[in-house]
Amino acid sequence: MSELNTGWTEHTVVRDGVRLVARDHGGTGRPVLFLHGLAGYGGEWDATVAGMRDRHRVVTLDQRGHGASERRPLDGDMSRSAYVADVIEVITALRLEEVALVGQSLGGNTAMLVAAARPDLVRALVMVEAGAGGVDPREVDRVGAWLTGWPVPFASLDAAAEFFGGGPAGAGWAAGLERRGGGWWPRFEAGLMVRSLAGLVRPSFWPEWRRVACPALVVLGQSGIISLDEQREMALARPDTVMVTVPRAGHDVHLDAPEALRAVLAGFLDRER
Repeated sequence: MSELNTGWTEHTVVRDGVRLVARDHGGTGRPVLFLHGLAGYGGEWDATVAGMRDRHRVVTLDQRGHGASERRPLDGDMSRSAYVADVIEVITALRLEEVALVGQSLGGNTAMLVAAARPDLVRALVMVEAGAGGVDPREVDRVGAWLTGWPVPFASLDAAAEFFGGGPAGAGWAAGLERRGGGWWPRFEAGLMVRSLAGLVRPSFWPEWRRVACPALVVLGQSGIISLDEQREMALARPDTVMVTVPRAGHDVHLDAPEALRAVLAGFLDRER
């Protein structure tokens, strides 16, 4: 564990030889653990979690293969079960029992699987632009081609932000890069990201979604990727699920509209305190 001059404390948790790094923003109240999406890192949540420490203990995690955590696990395991076991280990090691899990995209799927597997640990679930349906294999190929097509190294963070589409989301993606060798590089290996996404290729995760016992919130971007059919099926499977659409936001709701997302989270999590 190390104290940094950025308002958060860094914790390292090791599970089966894989180093996992979490940022503990502190705060009073019941814990909330944030999980980023594919090719992301925990710092993506900084703008969203700002101001939440007066009501919650806030922790963000760099998941395996991402950010400051183990870049290449020795066993190469990027399976859904490995991600889930990592999160359970972090919850236990950092004493985050009765945690609210907030996950975006891939992180939302992980959060759902943890809530389904360990209802004793999870008091509330928030899935941001994540659904219970599986991923089409063609999407794995598309995302893989996009990741391997990045013109790295980027000459500057501004150039990277422009490549990622500009605006808050572009800047957020650029902020996840690291500087080395005179340029800016991703903090992941594209091949392992493809392997992670391939873990979502299955007919669906509907059985796990139905097993979630805690209160659940699904946050959607107005121009996000979760289809209306999938949204309706999720609501039918768990009628008590709260579903909120954030205007003027895409798949990266937490980057496009962090203040709006924070307000939605506050309204939901404060009820579960």
